[in-house]
Amino acid sequence: MKHKIVLSLCLSAAAFLFGCGNKPSSKNAENVELGCLNPVIWADVPDMSMLRVGDTYYMSSTTMHMNPGVPIMSSKDLTNWKIVNYCYDILGEKDETELKNGKNTYGKGSWASCIRYVNNKFIVSTFDQVTAKTYFFITDNIEGGKWERYEFSPSLHDHTIVFEDDGKIYMINGNGKLSIREVEPDFSGIKPGTEKVLIENAGKPAGDSLMLNAEGSQMFKINGKYYLFNIVWPWGGMRTVICHRADNLFGPYEGKVVFQDQGVAQGGLIDTPDGKWYAYLFGDRGAVGRIPYIVPVQWKDGWPVLGVDGKVPDTLDLPKSKGLIPGIVDSDDFESDKLKLVWQWNHNPDNSLWSLSNRKGFLRLKTGRVDSIFLQSRNMLSQRTFGPKSQAVISLDVNELKDGDVAGLALLAGKFGYIGVKNDNGKKYIVTVDNQTEERGKTVPQKETASVDCNSQTVYLKAVCDFKDRKDEANFFYSFDGKDFKPLGDTLKMVYRLDHFMGQRFALFNYATKQPGGYADFDSFTISE
Repeated sequence: MKHKIVLSLCLSAAAFLFGCGNKPSSKNAENVELGCLNPVIWADVPDMSMLRVGDTYYMSSTTMHMNPGVPIMSSKDLTNWKIVNYCYDILGEKDETELKNGKNTYGKGSWASCIRYVNNKFIVSTFDQVTAKTYFFITDNIEGGKWERYEFSPSLHDHTIVFEDDGKIYMINGNGKLSIREVEPDFSGIKPGTEKVLIENAGKPAGDSLMLNAEGSQMFKINGKYYLFNIVWPWGGMRTVICHRADNLFGPYEGKVVFQDQGVAQGGLIDTPDGKWYAYLFGDRGAVGRIPYIVPVQWKDGWPVLGVDGKVPDTLDLPKSKGLIPGIVDSDDFESDKLKLVWQWNHNPDNSLWSLSNRKGFLRLKTGRVDSIFLQSRNMLSQRTFGPKSQAVISLDVNELKDGDVAGLALLAGKFGYIGVKNDNGKKYIVTVDNQTEERGKTVPQKETASVDCNSQTVYLKAVCDFKDRKDEANFFYSFDGKDFKPLGDTLKMVYRLDHFMGQRFALFNYATKQPGGYADFDSFTISE
């Protein structure tokens, strides 16, 4: 089915970030307690793209190698957000995406999506490094609806989409040198011969000494002018926001630095129904990930002026957050026949090896192959950790673990740790394992750090994370009654690394080291601050 888009870039309906908008426009606005805190979402929600349709705000974000992918979140008050959909279940079936033959797609996957609303349709685009393709997803029902999917090569990194009044569609991307090209009206690819340089050196306004030149493009059309947002990172400095503006899509463009504080950068602009403006940006905040901030925006001489005296404010006159539970993270008793939207699989799942129906009220994870390394095991089910502190407790039935099986609760990242139950020659142990040990200067792939006997069919395992002031530490505990928890193993020093390019995540897992065919039954997952 072909789509002809004939509306301009809908940016005055552009969106807003994870947590704060201005005073609500509802009739009960006077009853809403204001005082939203920055960061507005203390969890890994990077590369945000946003828009507003009427009084509802929608946001897409990056979840890399996790599936389903490109989460869609909605909000009515710009503070309290919930996950309402994903754009895809999987992008492709390759050894890398299915953790086969020692391959993986950690640190890759889909990044930096772009969301737009045109002709009563929501259009989301992204790209993927492993499949080497660019993708468009289109629906008229963004909250739970199905998506039409279009894909083509090449993979256009960190792009932004522009829908012009004459129906033409353009994509802008690049690093330093930014290019523009026209998209076929049926989304089948790039029109041959249309690519040209838009801005030769977009990082120039921040100087000549850049560790990271301009990327992360987001284009907005406001009052007839084009505003292109990018980030740069000067050597010895911090992530910085640059804005270029022009009267015509193809330029000429003039640019300037519009924000530089605390490394909070990369994002764009959003307006509210009553005409106020904000910028949605994110900051790198250690092991918890890249987390969203909001700063107010004023307009001066046709330029957006970000922040309060050029700084990120601690508070905003926006509704207070009710917390991330249950909209972004949530507990689960697995009573439903569907997984909650807060869950994502690490890489492509094998859907024949997990079930919510084999045993009512339990998530069953079965083993289908032998794996020697935790990070290469399939069917890990995960969701975000969050700050400043968060913890998760699971109830786990380990009666059907086969010899060599290990099941439990992990903190998933490039530098991981877990607490689990291991069946070793018919005897069960509760163990802690991590890959933070170094021997002769080399990191050990994984090492058991502690062990206690497990003589119970049901065990309770807990992970407690402390991200306050970038402490980035976690500890593990176990219990046989769900009340009396005892510590086990070493403190896990959590680190944000580019090999996964994600914040630390809670993960449920079960993998076989000797023989497939066993299974673990997870009765509950309880998350709290």
